[in-house]
Amino acid sequence: MRTQEKLPHLYAKPLKTTLTRFVIAVIFSIAFAYIESAVVVYLRVIFHPDGFAFPLSNVDTILQHKALLLTEIGREVATIVLILTGAWLFGRNLQQRFAYFLTIFAVWDIFYYVWLKVLSAWLKAIPDWPVSIMDWDILFLIPLAWAGPVVAPVLISITLLVFAMIILYRDSYGRPIKASRIEWLGFIAAAVVVVISFCIPGRHITEPDYQSHFYWPVFAAGLLAAIVLFVKCLLKPK
Repeated sequence: MRTQEKLPHLYAKPLKTTLTRFVIAVIFSIAFAYIESAVVVYLRVIFHPDGFAFPLSNVDTILQHKALLLTEIGREVATIVLILTGAWLFGRNLQQRFAYFLTIFAVWDIFYYVWLKVLSAWLKAIPDWPVSIMDWDILFLIPLAWAGPVVAPVLISITLLVFAMIILYRDSYGRPIKASRIEWLGFIAAAVVVVISFCIPGRHITEPDYQSHFYWPVFAAGLLAAIVLFVKCLLKPK
């Protein structure tokens, strides 16, 4: 019994340290999201002064500014590098670093839309956006345009944030989540399915029926597969 009574005290400090690092990572991600949102506000003032709405009508004009387009792609690469760097610095082992990558990515993505809503309402330089979570957005440009309703990436980010919190909590108690190579391949396959669900409509953003090219069943299949795999890993015997 004495050994069992000492266990909570044994893990109190690691849990407190993890909580502190997690809160700092969240603050970092919220600030980083503001930077991202501010850049997008500038871009929309330049390329979409009358409002950002689908279907996009000025893609040809944007493509003519190849230097700016390449600069934007470079910014996206730099964003991923910064998220990876932050995750590496916050974590103390591979599993922690993976969890902090999920944390930073998720909070950054969610607050990107929060800040866009705040800035568009405050500055008046661009119309209020997003008006609803069903508004469409250009999500990424590598290796080609990703597009979809705002609710889709937000759902992914919420899922990743829950994954990250569970991983960090378990790790602080010395109970890391274990995944086999097959399960890791499953996670990768699920991620590829989700990416494909965004890339397909990304090719149709100038067409009137752009919404019909986002296949909710494909997106849901990828997201649910990742959740099922994570729960399977979570329920493995100690």
